Amino acid sequence: MDKVKFELEIPVHASPNMLYQYISSPSNLQEWFADSVNSRGKIFTFSWDGTEEVAELVTKKSDERIRFKWVESEDDESFFEIKIQVDALTKDVSLIITDFAEDEDEVEESKQLWENQIDELKHTIGA
Repeated sequence: MDKVKFELEIPVHASPNMLYQYISSPSNLQEWFADSVNSRGKIFTFSWDGTEEVAELVTKKSDERIRFKWVESEDDESFFEIKIQVDALTKDVSLIITDFAEDEDEVEESKQLWENQIDELKHTIGA
């Protein structure tokens, strides 16, 4: 069964450079995204409440985006990406989250989870 792709845009009052540090380094990801984050090369291990998920770093573009692919979902096209977008006119900064839910019923729950994570990020960086 195909997964359902969704996108979220969340405004964040922080510099793209600072945000990039928090979405790309294991020690900073650990402050808001997971209980613990370890990396060995392109392989990142995320832990939540004793459960481990392994993802491969697919794309990393300084001050712009980071994309991971869960190792367990290697048979499909799914990934999750955190992209920093700056409005050319207003200079407002937003995070664009692209992710996949197992099915249509899980999209809202997944979006809520991301919103909670980004709230945690905002709290961490004082945005």
